[in-house]
Amino acid sequence: MKLDVCSSGRISVREFRVSIFRFPGLSFPLDPLTHTLTATAMSHSGLNRKTRFATLALIIGSNLPDIDSISRLDGSATYLKYHRGITHSLLGVIVLGALLAAVVYYLGRRAQPKKTGPPVDARWLLVCCLLATGSHLLLDFTNSYGVRPFLPFSGRWYAWDIMFIIDPLLLTLLALGLGLPWLFRLVSEEVGARKPSYQRGAIFALSCLILLWGLRDFAHRRVLSLLDSHTYLQENPRRVGAFPTPVNPFAWTGVVETDSVFHVLPANALADDVDATRTRVFRKEESTPPLEAALNTRTAKIFLDFARFPWDSVAETEKGYDVTLRDLRFLSSALSRRGFVVDVRLDKQLRVRSESFSFSGGSQRGAGQEGSEEDEGGTSGAGSSDGVLASRR
Repeated sequence: MKLDVCSSGRISVREFRVSIFRFPGLSFPLDPLTHTLTATAMSHSGLNRKTRFATLALIIGSNLPDIDSISRLDGSATYLKYHRGITHSLLGVIVLGALLAAVVYYLGRRAQPKKTGPPVDARWLLVCCLLATGSHLLLDFTNSYGVRPFLPFSGRWYAWDIMFIIDPLLLTLLALGLGLPWLFRLVSEEVGARKPSYQRGAIFALSCLILLWGLRDFAHRRVLSLLDSHTYLQENPRRVGAFPTPVNPFAWTGVVETDSVFHVLPANALADDVDATRTRVFRKEESTPPLEAALNTRTAKIFLDFARFPWDSVAETEKGYDVTLRDLRFLSSALSRRGFVVDVRLDKQLRVRSESFSFSGGSQRGAGQEGSEEDEGGTSGAGSSDGVLASRR
């Protein structure tokens, strides 16, 4: 791999790790806890007063689109291909919501009636189920993984890029909004005071969610503007992307594509500017036969359909070639821990020995494949060929 720093100075690994966060062994691009807490907040905001089983329908519906996670049983590449597919489309969430409403209504009518609370209402159950499945699609759209909302008519990916895949700040706000009323009710019960309602806490949680989206969207637009206002190694940007980090809504990772290289750099929406002279540089080069052979594998084709900033590395070994494909929007903070990576091993005759895809990545297989801690301007991997993917897209 050829990895440079865009100045005569050296950028430290510690500095860069401040703004890029590793995805620690994720199996799902957005955790079920976020969907469940959001659904619970929607229920206690008033929907649970409209029909019986509203909370149950909302919680199940908010996680139902992830039924496609069963594809993980056939491996990570198959999961990448089918996850956030038809069940995460506009058509899919409508169908899933309607089916769930029918099932809950049928079973609810057979259950014993409650003396208190609203009866089962088919119309409100349908509303709850559609809101639940729709909220799942919206939440998944906010992060960098994205969704394909127009399947089966179009397989194009769309992403808002404003939320981290698992956002600690969002989880904290949702937990506070739902947990504090529960705690206050315990105290009120003990002292004999009137129990506070869950509704205010739920509305607070949902309001915080919307306000956080607005804040991150403002920061995202600001960072994109800063990134696009510079030249990089005397080249104008062809594409720019800004991807969030956990906790701090103003800290972002910028990815800039020019004619010859990719630049990856930290950015802060509160800063006056970004430092375009100190970036991690991933160079593009011409295609080679080993790379062409790797791109023809099933795993690589699935990955390229998903990747937005694809970059390649080819390293010659004693047994043949190791080809690595990465999506730079999910760049790990440490090169020894890689996320969203395809590894293809070829023999000397360019026949495929193995191919794999990993969401969380793993340790490097050897020196020269992706370079060790050479991101301070060093170069590793004799005979490597990097970056041709970007010129193809």
